[in-house]
Amino acid sequence: MDKFEDLMELAGIGPEIASPLPEYVVPAMAYVPYQQQTKQYSTEQAIEKGTLFPVLNKPFLCGREGKK
Repeated sequence: MDKFEDLMELAGIGPEIASPLPEYVVPAMAYVPYQQQTKQYSTEQAIEKGTLFPVLNKPFLCGREGKK
């Protein structure tokens, strides 16, 4: 028995109720656009920010919404 089945058994849920996947799974299509050649950071800025391209600079602000 795998871990998922063990957890469902402990919760009293039978396999007919809980399944890790829906009965009918629809495949997804991924889309990744080509990156356009845009403005670049200087070497020092790129090392500091972790990316060469400003459009890819998405800092984690931990809920501060742009406050620095």
